[in-house]
Amino acid sequence: MSRLPVVAIVGRPNVGKSTLFNRLVGKKLALVDDRPGVTRDRREGEAHLLGLDFRIIDTAGYEDEDLDTLPGRMRRQTQAAVDSADVALFLFDARAGVIPLDEEIARWLRSSSTPIVLVANKAEGRSGEQGVLESLSLGFGDPVQLSAEHGEGIADLFEALLPHIERDDDTFEQEEEDESPDAPLKLAIVGRPNAGKSTLVNRMLGEDRMITGPEAGITRDSIAVDWEWLGSPMGPRQVRLIDTAGMRKRAKVQDKLEKLSVADALHAVDFAEVVVLLLDATLGLESQDLRIADRVLEEGRALVIALNKWDVSEEPSKTFNGVKAALEEGLAQVKGVPLLTVSAATGKGIDQLIAAAFETRDAWSRRVGTGELNRWFERAVEANPPPAPGGKRIKLRYITQAKTRPPGFVLFGTRVDQLPMSYQRYLINGIRRELGFGAVPVRLTLRAPKNPFDS
Repeated sequence: MSRLPVVAIVGRPNVGKSTLFNRLVGKKLALVDDRPGVTRDRREGEAHLLGLDFRIIDTAGYEDEDLDTLPGRMRRQTQAAVDSADVALFLFDARAGVIPLDEEIARWLRSSSTPIVLVANKAEGRSGEQGVLESLSLGFGDPVQLSAEHGEGIADLFEALLPHIERDDDTFEQEEEDESPDAPLKLAIVGRPNAGKSTLVNRMLGEDRMITGPEAGITRDSIAVDWEWLGSPMGPRQVRLIDTAGMRKRAKVQDKLEKLSVADALHAVDFAEVVVLLLDATLGLESQDLRIADRVLEEGRALVIALNKWDVSEEPSKTFNGVKAALEEGLAQVKGVPLLTVSAATGKGIDQLIAAAFETRDAWSRRVGTGELNRWFERAVEANPPPAPGGKRIKLRYITQAKTRPPGFVLFGTRVDQLPMSYQRYLINGIRRELGFGAVPVRLTLRAPKNPFDS
């Protein structure tokens, strides 16, 4: 794994450094007390902030004492922490305002090569307003205003830290070991009863691994089988195939065992990376197929749709175009889901289906750098500015990708709670279309600063 970025918290005693440390690591690892000087040694922990992971160092309060004294030796530890950090958070108490020791720390930090983010702690309410204004004299620009105790302003802290600690795309380690492009593809086959799911799996495996027959509902358990796909131009690829029970309309599912089978199939979707929804080309698209597709997308899985029994379809061209048009209308939230034709009986189209599944997983796992993402974002907002409900402007400030699999983005701005769903869809569709995510589910989270002084 690559080294996590390092963030050091510095400031005079009793400004709330340990309280902020505990909030960022999610545990009360550092002792907190109203008395100054409780923290003496550097304390480290793994911090998690809206999708950012980094190491955080809680330092002793900086005191202007001789280096041979205990406070002086504590100061030496603080200096070492700052020197080793990628960025330092300089905390001051907004309620107490800027005092001479804060100015002394600022002079020292200005001589450091480590980037500094000024943080006004205890800034909830209006009592810290004067201290925020005073802090401009420290020479670090506008402070991030927050309350470490109450969690206010955390989104603003994320925004301030991100440019300093975001890792380049090529240093991002996979979030999980199985996120490597070479890891086995977890592929679930779902659909209505008798669509040919087990027959398709058997054709892929080259053996009668699953029981098949004309009767609907033969498969009851979700069966996972490891398979090596030999049709890839990149050489053999590993696939974990999951055959599932057929999913009928809920009103028709009366038998307790069938209910359990459907629940098991839905559980298999949760653990898949890509889900193939298999349709019967002789029957076309039915409302139950759209319900299944909706469920897959709601769970954040990547979706590929395949028309099976293509070899016996009477009007193949008409059927394909009809299904494609119905999908465009019925899956309006995700346009352009891959639609392919296969024959489980003859094996035709299987290589194209698996290739599409691997390509879809790549898009589902894609991560875009913050610079590229925000250049696109600025163009998108300029081309179509957000509305101004009630005459009050919605200000969109910044966007970042917080996660993958499925891709998740966090949008920062003011009055974002009033941002219409139509505009959110505009942004999501732009992300899919222009940033290489294709027809995979994309999540967009809106965050507004909790700071009462934010304009």
